[in-house]
Amino acid sequence: MIDLKTTYLGLHLRTPLVVSASPLSQEIDSIRRLEDAGASAIVLYSLFEEQLRQENFELNHYLDEGTDSFAEASSFFPQPDEFRLGPEAYLNHIRRAKKAVAIPIIASLNGTSVGGWTQYAKLIEQAGADALECNIYSIAADPDLTSSQVEQEYIDILKAVKSAVKIPVAIKVSPFFSNMANMAKRLDEAGAESLVLFNRFYQPDINLEELEIQPSVLLSTPHALRLPLTWIGILYGRIRAGLAGTGGVHGPEDVVKLLMVGADVTMLCSTLLRNGVDRLGDIEAGLIDWMEKHEYESVQQMKGSMSQIRCPNPSAFERAQYMKAVKSIQHVMVNSREAWRIMSGS
Repeated sequence: MIDLKTTYLGLHLRTPLVVSASPLSQEIDSIRRLEDAGASAIVLYSLFEEQLRQENFELNHYLDEGTDSFAEASSFFPQPDEFRLGPEAYLNHIRRAKKAVAIPIIASLNGTSVGGWTQYAKLIEQAGADALECNIYSIAADPDLTSSQVEQEYIDILKAVKSAVKIPVAIKVSPFFSNMANMAKRLDEAGAESLVLFNRFYQPDINLEELEIQPSVLLSTPHALRLPLTWIGILYGRIRAGLAGTGGVHGPEDVVKLLMVGADVTMLCSTLLRNGVDRLGDIEAGLIDWMEKHEYESVQQMKGSMSQIRCPNPSAFERAQYMKAVKSIQHVMVNSREAWRIMSGS
């Protein structure tokens, strides 16, 4: 009997298949379908910092209405209907989700500053969330902002949230640090129970007809797996915090790879949006099939077996990997030129 059990954020999960924050968790019926399809835990759709600001703005507006009015400012703030769930509705959504399913429900806060995070972290805990994922999404566009200041803001957010709640806290970060390994170590030392690698950098596009900047969201492809695969492999065994891989997990082989480099769980979203929630069952069956063929009895047996600290050639995760990649491209180019020479008869 194959044992798929794993532990993440102190939660004992049936399998390492966790649904990441996405529109799939907006409706309670959808959350039930995800559980039925095989999800071992669900990260809820994110509550955004802009929503917290809007709530505070509306409160101040009604308290101060008429004292210092100026018409042009109102359009700057996010409109209530721009977001799926407001702060109070989000808390109620957690309560309803907890009643609807038996699997862990992980709340998600998405923002860039300490702000109202601590207040809502407490409310999220009180609403019954099993854990909290802080998705810190910040583009450092200020040329006067130093790298140390950017990094310290992440640490400050984590420490503030940790001081406010007792439930486990995961930090979802981008890979854009000058030394990702050091940043992971600092987050670990600041109390993160897990690191989620990585959030995606959504670049805007330009609407040439309307001449407006507009959001552009593209679903991930399996190629995106390489980045979390590399860094989880490097970090495994070097920090105490758990590791979750997200981005590019589309099939059972992707799950196997992330587990082998040291991931506690693998998070899925794009493949479920493309193929439906029943894809979870296909991936679980494929994972079991692979493990049986390769004589693995448990996820724990696989976990970290191909990480950097257990790799006969640790440099394969670093410089040598780059060198081999470049040489492989050169080899392909040489073969392509030879094939073209033969076909052209030259």
